[in-house]
Amino acid sequence: MSIQNVVKSGLESAAVTVVDEICLAGEPWVKVVKKGQIFRIIDLEGNQAVDTLFYNAKDASERYSATDTIRRQNKLYLTTGSKLYSNLGNVMLTIIADTCGRHDTVGGACAAESNMVRYGLKKFPMHSCRDSFLHALAHDPVCQQLNMSKRDIPSNINFFMNVPVSEEGGLDFADGVSASGKHVEMRAEMDVLVLISNCPQLNNPCNAYNPTPIRLLVWDYSEL
Repeated sequence: MSIQNVVKSGLESAAVTVVDEICLAGEPWVKVVKKGQIFRIIDLEGNQAVDTLFYNAKDASERYSATDTIRRQNKLYLTTGSKLYSNLGNVMLTIIADTCGRHDTVGGACAAESNMVRYGLKKFPMHSCRDSFLHALAHDPVCQQLNMSKRDIPSNINFFMNVPVSEEGGLDFADGVSASGKHVEMRAEMDVLVLISNCPQLNNPCNAYNPTPIRLLVWDYSEL
């Protein structure tokens, strides 16, 4: 991440990149982002869905809460200025830049069971975001150190995913609102464990039936 890009996002600072990685479609991704660090997710090819969970990196029983995040801000979608609250009422991260416009808080993660109900017997594989989460919890050293298991999967954020809510309260998985190169950027307000499933869904039109890679960056910065 160049200093020029950091300045464009509003940080008058010199940046030190600590993570710059690609996560392929269908793969999980786990990292600790320390308090004060900046975390950016880039939708490389557009209209991908990035299912994301956040945990207190020291105690995974404190984790992102969709209920607290929606209720405290009286907003269903996330964008610049949104604060991500934990189940203990603490701010975990703040969205400081967003070129997509809004991100879903209620659609949840696809599972093999829900995929079968929604799409029936399709020719495409039914690998799911919940499967990716479970794989990471079972194999990632940090998750293992925190004794995490399937009981630790709450409702997640779907970055870049478009899930309109009707006046009657119904959900509709619609065409995406993102595009190639769109990004969302967050400042960690505590040490957080980030758990991502880069959605593998081949049967959902939200990503034009073409799940794609994402780029993930974390950097430190110091005031000039």
